[in-house]
Amino acid sequence: MGRVPDNSALKRKRVDSKATTQKLSDPERRLYDLIRSKEDMGIWKGDMKWETKLLEPFVTKSLKSLKDKRLIKEVVNIHKKGKKYFMAVEFEPSMELTGGAWYVEGKLDTEFIQILKEQCMKHIYKLKVATVEGITESIRKSGLFKVECTIKQIAEIVQTLVLDNEVVKLSSTGTGDFTHIPVGTECYRCSNKGGVPRTGAMASIPCGVCPRINDCTPDGIISPTTCVYYKKWLDF
Repeated sequence: MGRVPDNSALKRKRVDSKATTQKLSDPERRLYDLIRSKEDMGIWKGDMKWETKLLEPFVTKSLKSLKDKRLIKEVVNIHKKGKKYFMAVEFEPSMELTGGAWYVEGKLDTEFIQILKEQCMKHIYKLKVATVEGITESIRKSGLFKVECTIKQIAEIVQTLVLDNEVVKLSSTGTGDFTHIPVGTECYRCSNKGGVPRTGAMASIPCGVCPRINDCTPDGIISPTTCVYYKKWLDF
């Protein structure tokens, strides 16, 4: 696995505040102030024209100038890939824009997700009954991934396995296979004896490998109506 999420990307970069206010034309200043006010959500070029009342030539020229001066950057909005979004350089895109750790350059990293699903299945099978924390620690010790998977990531992956009927969610009884897990603790067990991932009903559509499925709602930021992968599946 060569993909390594950059945790430092969560930190804001420092920008020389004096440089941002010097030698800007009036259209540049108006656009920059607007873009900067949107912080980590960024803003679409079309909305800039509407909010500033600037004509297209002024907007296009000013955006290019601001990019050349390294005051703003273009970012990917996974829900509106056909639209250009811009953000001040001292901010990093929010999870609502990028999709979080499961996306790379605006694209769902299905290969990473699938491998992680398979590894979770293997470790659950090896442990017989496992908690999310136990699965996370087992995967960490395996050394398979260069990136350290978080408990939240593993929990999202395990939830997709539950939806695929690959694993079942249980509560520890404290006896038998559960002796190492406190009574009442939420844990998981493979639903088939072999512990080999099967092709469930959800696996044939993009939703089956999407860890953000719990956040997906008809009218939400993450929605089937805005998901490019779901649209491509329907068209196919």
